Amino acid sequence: MKAAVMREANKPLSIEEVTISKPGPREVLVRLKAIGVCHSDVHFWDGNFPTEMPVILGHESAGVVEQVGSMVSAVKPGDHVISILSPFCGVCEYCLTGHMSVCHTVNGDQFKRRPDEAPRLSIGKEKVGQFLNLSSFAEQILVHENALCAIDKDMPLDRACLIGCGVITGVGSVFHSAQVEPGSTVAVIGCGGVGLAAINGAAIAGASRIIAVDLSPEKLQLATRFGATDTVNPKNGNAIEAVKELTKGGVHYSFECVGSKQTAELAYHMLRPRGVATIIGMISPGVNIEIPGIELLVTEKRLQGAVMGSNRFRIDFPRFVDLYRQGKLHLDDLISDRIGLDGITGAMQNLKNNKGTVARQVVVLD
Repeated sequence: MKAAVMREANKPLSIEEVTISKPGPREVLVRLKAIGVCHSDVHFWDGNFPTEMPVILGHESAGVVEQVGSMVSAVKPGDHVISILSPFCGVCEYCLTGHMSVCHTVNGDQFKRRPDEAPRLSIGKEKVGQFLNLSSFAEQILVHENALCAIDKDMPLDRACLIGCGVITGVGSVFHSAQVEPGSTVAVIGCGGVGLAAINGAAIAGASRIIAVDLSPEKLQLATRFGATDTVNPKNGNAIEAVKELTKGGVHYSFECVGSKQTAELAYHMLRPRGVATIIGMISPGVNIEIPGIELLVTEKRLQGAVMGSNRFRIDFPRFVDLYRQGKLHLDDLISDRIGLDGITGAMQNLKNNKGTVARQVVVLD
């Protein structure tokens, strides 16, 4: 198959012929039809987060099942599926208590091939790293069955792929992690793909006031199409004071969708007493967040993380497809461009440069 291979950080990906193995007992071979380019990919491509090389990046994908292993029961050939980077084992403490999204942090090895087995991906005798057990910047993926969810075949796959990361991260954080209540107030810091999904989720949840915070006027304008009732640009003044003025004391819920110390602390300080700040963005390793300890005590504010929207993805994905069909989940508006495999480097550069007109760029394969 053809794939976009990363051999050096911050350098163009090379389109190469890669050998992909056949499915093992619980593995599934999927021919991809659409792949979203996510800012998380950029964090590894630019060297901010370490990864083995050569590697095929990419993790937001949808396609059609081609082959399944002998023990696979979740999907069958011909099924349309969405992938996810947080598979579940189904037997650990976290899965059994309904917290499947953190299963992969303690049970990751069981979703990979053992060192004594042939690698899933290779170029000649060279092993190719499988990014997040997916490696979606390719024509095919070979993954554990518990990294896939079957969806209705009439769902457009260039929209469906977005559900697998950006949408479940944003909307899921609203629904599951923070559990936003109808009539409450919300601030979303960072209006890229994940932030727009969080705004959309807050609107579906019935928030009365949704404040979009971003440095880009173009992204703030886009945010209003997803449900933002107000916009705040920190370039124009103190963002914390602006949010507090709009909400008469601070929001009930804030969502940090950038991945920096400054914006994480901003999310905390925008809260009213007993408010909940949810950190969604990928903050660089070694960076710590500072908040005033005594205020945390006396105001009962809460600061929490959320990985992949605290998802139960085999329940969530079909529901999100229904929300899209009902016109409530605005996947069409998320797509800013459709590209081929050779356009991925440029797409990641657009995200790195924080290009204001970019929400989600999608690789579309024949």
